[in-house]
Amino acid sequence: MFRKALVIPVALLVTAYIPAFAQSVAATPPMGWNSWNHFAGKVNDADVRAAADALVSTGMRDAGYIYVNIDDTWQGERDASGVLHPNSKFPDMKALADYVHSKGLKIGIYSSPGPQTCAHYAGSYGHEEQDAKTYAEWGMDYLKYDLCSFREIMRKEAPGDPQKAFAMQKAAYEKMHQALVATGRPILYSLCQYGLNDVWTWGTDVGGNAWRTTGDIADNYTSMSRIGFGQAGLSKYAVPGHWNDPDMLEVGNGGMTDDQYRQHMTLWVILAAPLLAGNDLSKMSPATLAILTNKEVIAVNQDPLGKQGDRVSALGMSEIWAKPLSGDAKAVALFNRSDKATPVTLHLSEVGFDGNAKLRDLWQGREVKATGGAYTVTVPAYGAVLLKVSR
Repeated sequence: MFRKALVIPVALLVTAYIPAFAQSVAATPPMGWNSWNHFAGKVNDADVRAAADALVSTGMRDAGYIYVNIDDTWQGERDASGVLHPNSKFPDMKALADYVHSKGLKIGIYSSPGPQTCAHYAGSYGHEEQDAKTYAEWGMDYLKYDLCSFREIMRKEAPGDPQKAFAMQKAAYEKMHQALVATGRPILYSLCQYGLNDVWTWGTDVGGNAWRTTGDIADNYTSMSRIGFGQAGLSKYAVPGHWNDPDMLEVGNGGMTDDQYRQHMTLWVILAAPLLAGNDLSKMSPATLAILTNKEVIAVNQDPLGKQGDRVSALGMSEIWAKPLSGDAKAVALFNRSDKATPVTLHLSEVGFDGNAKLRDLWQGREVKATGGAYTVTVPAYGAVLLKVSR
């Protein structure tokens, strides 16, 4: 008996392919460097090449920082065919990408679903497929897609109708996602829309490998701690291939103490957040480099189990957070949010262990011991202690 061949629509094949595609570029939280926090609108080709060189020479590449991401202000004009060209700061994007790749690194770029970026350069509105194709031809590996001027379109086309505006936002991000997939090049897709409409509940649906959960971070303790500790309760939305993103690292930019930066790094590690350094890599202090490259600390963030941590307890200005790790272990962070050194006690039963558990202080790189099923340590002002607890 003759049977007709089963024909599967291309759209279904693409949809079935998305999870594997996502995990291939973000099986663990992405790590790298982004130009905005230090260079902002002044970034140029030489700065990006220098950042790539520094990632190699400082050992950051070997510690896991592989993305070199160009943020806003690289865009020039579109030609008669609508193809977007870089401005004079970036004379040859393909050559720049080739240089970064030659260092064993990957390169990222920035755009917006609106007609303009946040810095009023050309966005991708109406040119999504064209721009995705251009990025792929240049050899880009990462796209940060910043909502920016698309909010004006939502306000204009959906006044007083938040549901319609939300649908427009999702459609705009899905449109670029499909354009990226169509290129055939694995490009990590980072949604930058400030946590609007609880993006953690739908970011995966539009192909996001990471999505911003907050507004922009600033290089001060108030901003960092408000954002970092405000991530409590979001852990269930992070899985391999799809990560909550509380914004880039400010470590080394000068606005906080080393203890505050250590708390910053500890929080982002426990949160399984993308680790995108934003400092001047050519002028790092030994303390900054040590914070950014502690391999035992980074291993918590990059643990293959792919679980985000969450708050266990909060007492006064002290908090304890825990993150499940592979091998039936946990990372446990003890935070002091006060301006005075404070003893913090971890009761091992709080995190599912008994008194026989092994404890290792990851910042100190040494084994420590619990007494009577508890471990007490004095945590510096605005500081953190990060433990690995195992059976």
